[in-house]
Amino acid sequence: MQSGLYVALSSQVALERRLTTIADNIANVNTVGFRGTEVKFDEVLSRTHNDLNAKIAFVSQGNDYLSTRAGELQHTGNELDFAIKGDAWFAIDTPAGQVLTRDGRFTIKETGELVSLRGYPVLDAGGTPIQLNRAGGPPTVGQDGKILQDGRQVAVLGVFSADIAKGFVRYENSGITTVDQPQPVIDNSQISVVQGYLENSNVNGISEITQLIQVNRAFESVSSLMRDSESSLNDAIKTLGGSS
Repeated sequence: MQSGLYVALSSQVALERRLTTIADNIANVNTVGFRGTEVKFDEVLSRTHNDLNAKIAFVSQGNDYLSTRAGELQHTGNELDFAIKGDAWFAIDTPAGQVLTRDGRFTIKETGELVSLRGYPVLDAGGTPIQLNRAGGPPTVGQDGKILQDGRQVAVLGVFSADIAKGFVRYENSGITTVDQPQPVIDNSQISVVQGYLENSNVNGISEITQLIQVNRAFESVSSLMRDSESSLNDAIKTLGGSS
């Protein structure tokens, strides 16, 4: 009976983990370039002390992973708004080091440096901050990321890929740092840069709210089951204690 309580407790821990990720997804449903967090739960088998052949299935705490589904592209017409088609990221230089992001809302500082909305330098393929001519003509960017001003190439917008499955940490809203070293994407026809567009969050608000309701109900169901199990255990102890 105690094993049942432990299994139920492992389920509650897993459900609480999922509630946290759903809440974060819902909070960022309107965040540009945000990719939702999903959780993968594995079955953990344990043998009982009384019967070495009997196995009890527990739920793991879960491993976070990013949804790779692309968000909808929104046309803005802004020459400094960019989106990426394909599985790749822009890179910005932050106090935490190089951060990957799908948020392509960039601006030009008085010094000509291309920066993110929060003022972090945008990097080229070599990991160097991009410098534009503030007094030059409006920049135009091709699908390959090449930035032109007055008909001349002045920089290349860096596009990077990384194996996020090896681990990641979120940075601010839509940024992430990865365990795997990001690599510049070069000559990949499946990945391109689009100027004048932004990628919306890939979170489906209705789907997330539906999951939130389902997880809440499952949590309440497990809590009720634990209360019933504990009550049965107490009754059994009282009965056995009275019979002695």
